Amino acid sequence: MAERTSDVEKHGLDDDTQVEDAVLALANDDRVSAFTPAEQRSIIWRIDRRLVLTLGFLYMISLMDRTNLGAASVAGMQTELHMNDKNNAYTIVSLVFFLPYALFQPPATVMIREIGPRKFLTFIVFFWGAVMIGFGFVKTWQVMAVLRVILGGLEAGFYPGCVYLLSTWYPRFELQKRNAVFYLIGSMASAFAGILAYGLMQLDGRAGLSGWRWIFIIEGTLTCVLAFAAYMAIVDFPELSPKSWHFLNHREAAFVVARIEHDRADVKTEPFVLGAYLRNAYDSKVWAFAALYMFTTTNSYAIAYFLPIILRDGMGFSVAKAQCLVAPPYCAAAVAMVIQAYYGDKWHLRGPIIVFNAAIGVLGLGLLGYTKNDGVRYFGVFLATIAANANCPALLTYQSNNIRGQWKRAFTSATLIGGGAIGGIIGTSVFRPVDAPGYRPGILACLLSQALVIITVAGLSFKFNRANKRVEAGGKAIEHHPGFKYTF
Repeated sequence: MAERTSDVEKHGLDDDTQVEDAVLALANDDRVSAFTPAEQRSIIWRIDRRLVLTLGFLYMISLMDRTNLGAASVAGMQTELHMNDKNNAYTIVSLVFFLPYALFQPPATVMIREIGPRKFLTFIVFFWGAVMIGFGFVKTWQVMAVLRVILGGLEAGFYPGCVYLLSTWYPRFELQKRNAVFYLIGSMASAFAGILAYGLMQLDGRAGLSGWRWIFIIEGTLTCVLAFAAYMAIVDFPELSPKSWHFLNHREAAFVVARIEHDRADVKTEPFVLGAYLRNAYDSKVWAFAALYMFTTTNSYAIAYFLPIILRDGMGFSVAKAQCLVAPPYCAAAVAMVIQAYYGDKWHLRGPIIVFNAAIGVLGLGLLGYTKNDGVRYFGVFLATIAANANCPALLTYQSNNIRGQWKRAFTSATLIGGGAIGGIIGTSVFRPVDAPGYRPGILACLLSQALVIITVAGLSFKFNRANKRVEAGGKAIEHHPGFKYTF
């Protein structure tokens, strides 16, 4: 009597067959078979170096510029600008950045597609660098708040633009490694910005300026210099890449386009129509991804802005030690995100990784907020930092893997990072000066946001599993493309 195959085994066999068919179809495409495997790897490595590394270093300076308030604070900014718990000025200055940052993201992702990545990204990088230099000369915290609003508007297009550009270049199961490297390079700003800031503080008194002012002036100047270098290095979208300076030729660009077409068939860009662009908002998973990123960045921004202050005021470390002790947790997070990215792409896993990170985030925040021993609390900082930062590239990939179409990809990149901006508002407003040195309400808010990540991923996994089974049964196609299946 023949053995019966279980539903689970059938599901696995179907998936394996689909993967094998896709690999065979790709290998037989003339645009791909024109290159040997070694030549294909060489093209992809060239793309990685030119695209991922360039965007990663720009993101590093972006994070450094937007989160160096914490370093400037412990270097004397709050005292000199009369920021205190009565006027709540530090929270206000931190908070106002995120209002224009969230508001201008949807139009910004349209602009990067229409103007082109090189012109658009380098323009905003140069001008936010100029704004950063201006931070070093402000006389009142109110003027600093206005400059933070301008900075938020300029930076609104950068991160979603980078996320969108990266997602157009790689097949779905090669993307998390690239997102992780991009985010890893950026997170090094958070790891070593405190050490750099401590070094710049030693310029205190030079040209009659305080040490905290030199933090903004030097880092703003560095941003402007990098903008000029990036103008030569940033590349266009895959189908237009032969126009980029000393990059791919037409045959190599056709190879990249073929890989994307066989993976998800969304290289072609339709003419922009506002109504069609906004109709993407009717897809519930778009807002679920945005909510997930909001919950995650509530933690990541809170850590970036307030960790130096918690280390100094809450744990009693000196200014020098507080600046330097920021680095080790971010280095640990970097190791975690690279390992997770490798196995996430290899095993086609997204949701379980995100849930695991959120769970250790809950544990870490609990140790940080509700234990007395400083060593245990600092270990909690490690876990909380790993959870928040490792989940950022994982969520970028989770979103990119499960949508199709250029304008939907642009819209979803904007709403995802817009959700992150709202998380920034929450993360910077729940840590109030009146709650020092323990900051229990802020830690509780971050703890709850990590729990909500777990619940939201569980809901999406249920939705995605049902949709995939419907496709396997010959039902309605996902994302209007036959054979497309969700990754979860």
